[in-house]
Amino acid sequence: MKHIQLSRAQESRGAIERIYVAMRHLFIRGYYKPSGASGQSLIDELIALRPEIYGSIDDPTKVELDGLAYVIDRLPKGIEETRFIKLVSEEGYEQANFKKIIPAARRRNCYRIDKEQMFIEVTRGKSEIYDILTHLTFLYIQAEKIMRQSLNEKGQPLREWKKLEEIVLNGGTHDPEAEEVAFTYLSTILGRTYEETRTAHHRFQKNEGHNNGLFHIVYWLGKLAIDETFNDEPRHISFSPALRTRIGHHIYGERWANRIKQYLHENGLMDREIHIISANLHSVMNSLYFKEALGGGYKKLSLLDGIQELTRDKNRPLGDKILHYALDHGMHMIRENTGTNIAVQIFDTDKIDLKQLPEEIKGDLKGLKSRKPVIVVMDYAFGEQAFETMDELLKPYKHPSLEKPHCMNVHSISVMGKAGILYGGKGDIMIPSSHIFEGTADNYPFDNDFSKEDFADIEDLNTYEGSMITVLGTSLQNKDILEYFKESSWNSVGLEMEGAHYQKAIQGASRIRTNIRKDVIVRYAYYASDNPLETGSTLASGSLGNMGVKPTYVITQKILEKILK
Repeated sequence: MKHIQLSRAQESRGAIERIYVAMRHLFIRGYYKPSGASGQSLIDELIALRPEIYGSIDDPTKVELDGLAYVIDRLPKGIEETRFIKLVSEEGYEQANFKKIIPAARRRNCYRIDKEQMFIEVTRGKSEIYDILTHLTFLYIQAEKIMRQSLNEKGQPLREWKKLEEIVLNGGTHDPEAEEVAFTYLSTILGRTYEETRTAHHRFQKNEGHNNGLFHIVYWLGKLAIDETFNDEPRHISFSPALRTRIGHHIYGERWANRIKQYLHENGLMDREIHIISANLHSVMNSLYFKEALGGGYKKLSLLDGIQELTRDKNRPLGDKILHYALDHGMHMIRENTGTNIAVQIFDTDKIDLKQLPEEIKGDLKGLKSRKPVIVVMDYAFGEQAFETMDELLKPYKHPSLEKPHCMNVHSISVMGKAGILYGGKGDIMIPSSHIFEGTADNYPFDNDFSKEDFADIEDLNTYEGSMITVLGTSLQNKDILEYFKESSWNSVGLEMEGAHYQKAIQGASRIRTNIRKDVIVRYAYYASDNPLETGSTLASGSLGNMGVKPTYVITQKILEKILK
């Protein structure tokens, strides 16, 4: 029989599927050792996959520095020092005296239990578990490299390792000349040039307070790997029984959604025209209130010019002024205490001075006064959590004072998000015509109220229209898979983590459960946070910074224009 050769994209897809099957198995089992057979299979598959975000993960001599910075920002400070890591549910640890640790780039509660043990609280569903396990696997791969390059062929520590240990245990380097010498020791252990090492060190320094610094992290990653190999002190990852029982049952999403619907019910807003927006918690508020709150010269500025002024460093304090004004003029904030880490803003346009709105979004004032739309803005969800939260939010509200469950009068649902782009560059805009759920046969075509033409008048931003891939995790994508989705008849323009989950909930609520109107309007628009097909443009290369301001507010402007006009 003729031998069938799989393409690199097919091999990569298989690796992703095996990784997720292994993770689900380990979660059900309740524990594993990274150095054991199960942990090693995850390591082998991740190296074989070679995700773009993890750069030189497959190079046995080079420690991946951009990937390391990306991962450390998403895990709790001190994770490199801990042998025992347990993923837990919300189990009351916040009421104990453990210090709460929140990573720089992921809102999750973590607790250092003792010198060797860390608890990470998971409330966002399976996507969060996969995200954490993938990052930990990456760390253990780097730890093995550090160990190999710190010991000689007899397993004895090299001079560079002894010097690094001395530096770390003595509290670091404080003399510039001593620091330069220290970089030479560290660069040998990392398999990197002096310049690469120094640049990485300064990148870690920028987030000082959220991490322990590059010297400290490299030493402890290497030390735990050495202790495991030579001193029989294995690392251990486990999942609490409560987490394993609760996951997938919408416990946090139901609690979160009921708080929102309770406020709408108590304030007589359930029957008003409701528009739901998934976005950040600044763009809608700033767009609606900046002229009214700041007055003066801001009244003469266009929406985008006004926002550009607000983002200047000297004007950052004005954001608090807008927030306080908004809270007194029609905006209500539902702070997050349900475990979802998704705060919510509710805007009652009947209490907003509509005459002060920017011209770009100002609609027919008489019509707005009669319609009195209510805008519900929810902060970004994470992966599968998008289904949990939207599914629960669109369910009828049950309350003892009501004779029967009360459905919200939802007219539109808009989703603005960040995504990886496959054609353009950072900051460009993507308009999906469908969501393709990676690794499954599921796909979700829909009528997007947005089109490429809606953004044709925006200078300096390119707009691309086509299908979007909803991926199982951004950390598991490589060029081969992405090139396949881009070049094949799927005609994909980008990848993100929530779109298919949102659309699954919306279609279920509108077409099957009939909890909301069948003709509910849906809008999806994404701006590019990275281009995973370009070296140096992945998420690991750093944040968008001010490049993200314009596309964020352009999409916000278009959403509000559609709602208000």
